[in-house]
Amino acid sequence: MAICLIATGASVAADRPAGTAPAAKTVEHPLSAEQRKQLADRYASIAEEATNRLKERPRDVALFSRRGDAYFFLGRFKDAVADYERMVELDASLAAEHWRRGIAYFYAGRHKDAARQFELYHSYDDVDRENGIWRYLSQVKAYGREKARKELLKYEKTDREPFPAVYRLFAGETTADEILQDIEAARLNDAEREQRLFYANLYIGLNHAVEDRPQEAAVHLRRATANRWASDPKAGYGPHYMWHVGRMHLEKLLEAADRRHGGRQRPE
Repeated sequence: MAICLIATGASVAADRPAGTAPAAKTVEHPLSAEQRKQLADRYASIAEEATNRLKERPRDVALFSRRGDAYFFLGRFKDAVADYERMVELDASLAAEHWRRGIAYFYAGRHKDAARQFELYHSYDDVDRENGIWRYLSQVKAYGREKARKELLKYEKTDREPFPAVYRLFAGETTADEILQDIEAARLNDAEREQRLFYANLYIGLNHAVEDRPQEAAVHLRRATANRWASDPKAGYGPHYMWHVGRMHLEKLLEAADRRHGGRQRPE
């Protein structure tokens, strides 16, 4: 899938030589059609297996967790919400820490519920600004940027970069370009730079998305999806889950652009 999106503004400046005007960008999915099909087949199989096992073990929280993830990775957000909620019904101790439920609420269009989930998580972990980032994104969708900015969660302790920088972006204290330039200029090994670039592009892209700038969002979410570190399951459960978030959001944007163009790919 290759969709012509008009990518303008400072946040895409890194994609063009200095001093040149922004131009139309053809944003292509970094995964081939076959790779995307393999992912869909894999998670459909996992969901089916979990469903069959739940017939015999209907109160198995781990099975609801496994199927909920599979549904989420398939873009079946309401089904993922149902399984994540069932987990909490079966084990109330999971309520505060269940950040996946908040993300599923967000993509199911339940933005107020998402914001409340991330507020609840803040009582569980008051250091992780990534949670505050999601609460902000949810509040932008539910109430608008002005209210979301005023009600940014407060953090006193240091968190890992680039989350503090992204938080400052939401507060209006820095720009997307500055965040990416600082990562490039920092003295980091290749692995750490790749990790920071993944999260920076993911959340810059999602910020563009909630502010209704799909062209700019697609550029950054494509970079996040193409990230070699996060796309590898060895990166860890949390990072790989967030890679799926970026992948699915990019697919939604490209599909929407395709519909706007009548199913035809427009030239660059």
